[in-house]
Order: sequence, then structure tokens, then C-alpha cells
Amino acid sequence: MEITWLGHSCFKIKGKKVTIITDPYDDIIGYTLGEQKADIVTLSHFHLGHCCVKGISSSPRVISSPGEYDVSGVSIRGIRSFHDAAKGEERGKNIIYLINIDDVRICHLGDLGHVLDAEKASDLSDVDILMVPVGGVSTIGASDAAEMARLLEPKVVIPMHYKTEATAKSEMDSIDKFRKEMGVKSEIKPETKLVIGKSGLPQEAQVFIMDYRSAG
Repeated sequence: MEITWLGHSCFKIKGKKVTIITDPYDDIIGYTLGEQKADIVTLSHFHLGHCCVKGISSSPRVISSPGEYDVSGVSIRGIRSFHDAAKGEERGKNIIYLINIDDVRICHLGDLGHVLDAEKASDLSDVDILMVPVGGVSTIGASDAAEMARLLEPKVVIPMHYKTEATAKSEMDSIDKFRKEMGVKSEIKPETKLVIGKSGLPQEAQVFIMDYRSAG
């Protein structure tokens, strides 16, 4: 499969037969989504940076609530969580998505605002690829994101939802704090696309930092 980061929490996951887009955003946040096509769109919550389905031109199946779904051979499970550490009292609820596509198990944490307890984490066992927010402010920050990566033990960790040139006015942290937490050297260049399958997963956890500027 091919994974492209479109900025913020938005990824295009292109499988053999199905394309998924996660958390499409409104351009008001600073990124430009452009015209995208997908078979499935997942929404973690209804904030402008995460639910702009109008940017998807192909009439996709939209999944926006907890539950189990099977769409065109792709298995998706939405799991309840919170957008803050106060059980949703500050920012509301969030949906974590487990996506099984082409025999690869992807976990998109959405705008998770708290470290998961052991019971909830057990629902996310055997994750191959973890998409985790790292910028803080309205989500978990670098330290908690690193803890989530250690807790879930994925083969691939992809950070998201942090300050970039496109969101320079944001109060979020840049990727630097998460790099340090995970021991990723600053001279390693971001990936334009991640092309990976089940047999190509690394044996030990590896962080892939991605570049939204070449996305399309």
C-alpha cells in the first residue's frame, strides 16, 4: 500500500483496491487539501480540521461514529476516546480507528487528548502502523505520544498534528520534541510517501516523519 500525509491528521491510504482518507480538513487551518478522491473517509471528530468531507469529490463512504464496519473488503473499527484528559468535558469526544487493509493493521488515533489506560490499549493490540498526534495543545504532546508508541508497540510510527510551515501561527509544538523523545536524528529527511506491505514491515519500531508538501 501507499501512504501519503496530506497535512495535519489527514492521510491518504491507497491499497490494492480501496483508497481511504482520514480526517480531511478545511483549508482555513493552513494546509491545502485540493481535490481528493477516496472510497472511504474516516472522521475522528467534527472540528474543521478533521471533518471536511466536501473536499472529497468521489462520494465516499463516510465513517464518523464508533462501531465495526466492512467496506469493500476493508475492516474498520471505531473506538470511543476523548479529545482531552477530562473525559471530554473540555473538548468533547474523539474516535480512534483501527483499519485493516491489505493485511496491514493501521491505527489512527485522531485528536486523542489522553494516554489510554490498559483496558483501552488492549483493544489496539497487534498494530502494525500507528498514526499519532504529537503537537500538544489540543492533543497529547511529544512525551505522551512516545508513551503511546511504547504501549502499543507498532512496527511503524507516523507522527501527525504538529506545527509546520503551513500552520506556523499555531501554538502546537513542532516535530522536534517528538524526534528527541523517540531518538530520531534531525538530519533524517522526511519521506514523501511510504510504500509498505505486511512483508515489508520493520522488525523493530521505526519512526517515519513525512512531508506534506509533496502530497497529492
